[in-house]
Amino acid sequence: MADSPMPDSPIPAPRSALPPLRVLLAGPRGFCAGVDRAIRIVEEALRRHGAPVYVRHEIVHNRTVVEALERQGAVFVEEVAEVPEGAPVVFSAHGVPKSVPAEAVARGISWLDATCPLVSKVHREAERHSAAGRHILMIGHAGHPEVIGTMGQLAPGAMTLVQTAEEARTVMPDSANGLAFITQTTLSVDDTAEVVAILRSRFPDIRGPKSEDICYATTNRQAAVKAIAAESDLVIVIGSANSSNSQRLREVAERAGTRAVLLPTAVALEWSLLSGVTRLGISAGASAPELLVDQLLERLREHYALDVSERRVVEEDVVFKLPAPLA
Repeated sequence: MADSPMPDSPIPAPRSALPPLRVLLAGPRGFCAGVDRAIRIVEEALRRHGAPVYVRHEIVHNRTVVEALERQGAVFVEEVAEVPEGAPVVFSAHGVPKSVPAEAVARGISWLDATCPLVSKVHREAERHSAAGRHILMIGHAGHPEVIGTMGQLAPGAMTLVQTAEEARTVMPDSANGLAFITQTTLSVDDTAEVVAILRSRFPDIRGPKSEDICYATTNRQAAVKAIAAESDLVIVIGSANSSNSQRLREVAERAGTRAVLLPTAVALEWSLLSGVTRLGISAGASAPELLVDQLLERLREHYALDVSERRVVEEDVVFKLPAPLA
């Protein structure tokens, strides 16, 4: 009797033979209401107008999301000048300077605004402070699209960017007519609180929002990461490297005393990272779909017997409506 053919790949070990791994899922994690709305705007524009629909900048900072929309017919560009005349264009969730829709109007291009309503709220705050004659200190990261968009709501010189606590200690704005501060929505809650405290100490009459402009989703996800970090040997944050809120989650875990890494996808996981890890925390940035978390768990199950539980610090029920042209 002929020998049986050798299998193409090793037979997976039975589950009982796999080493145990406890997984703590941070909750909430993943998509926020602003990201969900932005994606729905692009999808609805494609449904109504057909492909292609142009999108200025990545609609949200996640390549998985961008590539999925590209397969549906979205075309991503960096400037309105790249959009053919007559084609619709969507502005990303991060917001844009006022010069961008003005350029679209000048070229006769129809546009849809997918700016997160919480970012738009910051824009309106800036306009109110400027109308009252106040110079504005914007707490945020230089070069981030949200900061560029927010500072672009007013004339050059109307705002001064403050990125760190050290800059807050040394900034010398013209405060003859009063000062105000606003913040990027995706910052570290703790870092921003420190910067605001310094500014209030130096400028007691500075005006600001009743609470910092950091959005509910950013705040909730950072609190959830803090909750799992203390119980984890390693925290994996699913998110893109250019995602501010995802990077902040990694930093929050590290400041809690836990090793942390940022992964764009499950495929990017290097098994050496898990050497000596028996308790693994997992979260995902506000622009990362839950599908990526599911794929990471599937990959982990190939090597470990998982015990998965969730640490949910708050329930979220925020939903943002589509803009009027698509409602």
